Amino acid sequence: MTALLNHFRLASLPPEAEAFREEVKDFLASHMPDSPPDVRARSWMGFSAEFSRAMAERGWVGMTLPQEYGGASLNAFSRFVLVEELLVAGAPVSAHWIADRQSGPLILKYGTDAQRRFYLPKICAAQAFFCIGMSEPNSGSDLASVGTRATRTDKGWRLSGRKIWTTNAPRCQYMIALVRTSGKPEDRQRGLSQFIVDLSLPGVTIRPIRDLAGDAHFSEVFFDDVELADDALIGQEGGGWEQVTAELAFERSGPERLYSSIMLLDHWIDCLRRSGDAEAHVAVIGRFATHLATLRNMSVTVTSQLVQGASPVVEAALVKDIGTEFEQSIPAVIEAAIAADPLAVVDADLYRTVAYVSQVAPTYSLRGGTREILRGMIARGLGLR
Repeated sequence: MTALLNHFRLASLPPEAEAFREEVKDFLASHMPDSPPDVRARSWMGFSAEFSRAMAERGWVGMTLPQEYGGASLNAFSRFVLVEELLVAGAPVSAHWIADRQSGPLILKYGTDAQRRFYLPKICAAQAFFCIGMSEPNSGSDLASVGTRATRTDKGWRLSGRKIWTTNAPRCQYMIALVRTSGKPEDRQRGLSQFIVDLSLPGVTIRPIRDLAGDAHFSEVFFDDVELADDALIGQEGGGWEQVTAELAFERSGPERLYSSIMLLDHWIDCLRRSGDAEAHVAVIGRFATHLATLRNMSVTVTSQLVQGASPVVEAALVKDIGTEFEQSIPAVIEAAIAADPLAVVDADLYRTVAYVSQVAPTYSLRGGTREILRGMIARGLGLR
């Protein structure tokens, strides 16, 4: 057995995390907006600052951050339970999503004490929302070809370039951007650094991008000689590649990589239950349940490694790649099941939900690293490259 596969030892959520689950369910029962399934299917693209602040009042935004910064000092197991329940309910979580999952832990690990004391309490109070500045036009999945550049000035840094596919940029106060501070794009991973960019600064322009479903979550962000203070640099100059790799492990390891289509699956099963047609699809439902249970166990194992202080970059890539295949299979299978009986009356909510999920499902294997990138990482982890 390779070292990579040896890391996937069955782990389970501790009793205190399971007890926390009931608390989350009670919160959702009283705070979830009354929305149809096609709206709830947008869960981690659904933006509600009001909902995020209600969560923050319970201590559930930045919940793994230390109490001295406004966090709850809970571990990754509790966050796993919280995220799982939010996604299964279809809660609108995208306002605080990135700050909670990536930006806060990144600032805690690599930031200065002043950065921690300024940004982390705002994140925990859901007063500061963050977006990610990694992808660039004409680069595809080649993150190391970053061309956006920050140049030293007498007062700090001058930032110029462009980022794309930035989620919720018009609604966020800050971006953590990966940019080049030395060398050329041909230098690949060398000469990269991360900066916290205040998106209200002069020279920042945000242009929304509308997707196939008609939503405008993505944006293109332009930096035209944006003046950044010295303290905008996070971590070490030139250490951006190591930092962003660690950040991506947070993005790829969570249960959100399993549940993107869960609202559709749940509603389809509910429709079959009400129509009495479940028996005809019981084998398909059983396969979905088996795959989900296995993937969930793998995700819990990755979470247990995070709790132990490890950085399971390759393990998270494996879960994300297999999880994405599972998520993308659900709308295709349900579409085929509906099409197999063209004379049947289709539930209107089911029709709208499968239409939405089918439109956005191709993006599942793009966000957080494409399938080709992830499989390259897995191959290296298995010693095949």
